[in-house]
Amino acid sequence: MTETVNAVAFVALAVAALGGSLAMLASRNVVHAAYWLLEVSVAAAGLYWLLDAEYVALMQLLVYAGAVAILLIFTIMITLRRREDATRPADFSAGALVLAALFFGVIALAVQAFEAPAVQMPESVPDLAAFGAVMFSVDGWALPFEIASLVLTVALVGAVWWSKEGDD
Repeated sequence: MTETVNAVAFVALAVAALGGSLAMLASRNVVHAAYWLLEVSVAAAGLYWLLDAEYVALMQLLVYAGAVAILLIFTIMITLRRREDATRPADFSAGALVLAALFFGVIALAVQAFEAPAVQMPESVPDLAAFGAVMFSVDGWALPFEIASLVLTVALVGAVWWSKEGDD
């Protein structure tokens, strides 16, 4: 019964992620596209949660859904001057279609030729507290996260400055 519930949850989250990504690409309104990106990030966090990767799921929610997508939405809303600026033209490019098909073919060949090595499982799975202790140690990942947050803040300030009215 548990495997069936996991399979149904996986299918629902996978459909949500794929459908949201296709809706993001097809959306002509950039604000709507940003909201679809937020939905894809939440669905990906749910997929990580199903894989028992609680920390990765939480980071997906905090960093991508909670920070990057919201920052994107606020930046779009701050920089738009007119409602017409929010819509992008529905143009079709045959060259882009050819490049996408070529890229898909290369990826399909790479996946088909890949042979996964045998992996030995660890004795025990580390819990979230142990992972947090390693992350926030002196050689951990706290500094790169802080640098990423500063880069995102500078990007938001730059977008606001760039979009201000008039040239001084």
